[in-house]
Amino acid sequence: MKIGILLTGHAPDELEPHYGNYIEMFKSLLSGQDFEFAGYKVVDGEFPEAVTDADGWLITGSKHGVYEDHAWIPPLEDFIRAAVTQSIPLVGVCFGHQIIAQALGGTVEKYNGGWAVGRQSYDFSGTEIAMNAWHQDQVTELPPGAVAIASNDFCKNAAILYGDRAITVQAHPEFSADFVDGLINTRGRGVVPDEVLDAAIDELDEPTNSQTIADQFADFFRQERPR
Repeated sequence: MKIGILLTGHAPDELEPHYGNYIEMFKSLLSGQDFEFAGYKVVDGEFPEAVTDADGWLITGSKHGVYEDHAWIPPLEDFIRAAVTQSIPLVGVCFGHQIIAQALGGTVEKYNGGWAVGRQSYDFSGTEIAMNAWHQDQVTELPPGAVAIASNDFCKNAAILYGDRAITVQAHPEFSADFVDGLINTRGRGVVPDEVLDAAIDELDEPTNSQTIADQFADFFRQERPR
C-alpha cells in the first residue's frame, strides 16, 4: 500500500540534520506497517499529479496557520475534497488536522486559551492516550458529519473522525521528547510563555502512546471502503 506524505512545513534548520524532516519522521512512525511511501513538499508548491497517485494520504504539521494567505493552501484544500469524494483515506496531524477540517467546512482559530506544548493526555472514548503537542490554533467548529473522538480540557476537538474518509489528531505522535526539547529552544522562547515551556520540559521524560496512534492510522489506511 502506497502512502503519500504531504509536507506542509519545514522543521527548524537547526534540528533537521539531527531528526530529519517531517516526511522522514512519519516514515519512522509508520515503519513496520508494510507501507511504501512517497513525499511531496506542498509547502514549496510540489503537489502530486493526481489524488490517485497513492492509496492514502497523510498531511503533516506546519508552523503556518491554515487561515494564512499562502498560494499552496487553496490547492491543498481542493486536494483534500477530491480525496474525500474519491474515498481515498486521509490522515491529518496538527496543521493536517486543521486543514482537513477547514477544507470540509469547519472552523480553525487561534485559541485564546494559549498554547499546548509537550506531553498532553487525551480521552479517546474512555481510554487515556498521551502524545506530544505543539499548537495554539485549534479546530473550534467541526465540519458537517465529523465527530470528535478525543478531547481534553484544553482541546475539545483533539481528534476527529470523518466516517471512513479521514482521521485526524491535533497532537504530534511523530515528535520525540528530544525533538520537542529542540523546538522549545529554537521556536519556543520568546513566543510561548516560559511557564508553559518549563512545564513541558518537566514532563519530557514521561512516556507517550505514539505507537498506539501509529497503529490506529495504519488500520484506518487499510480499512476496506467502497469506491
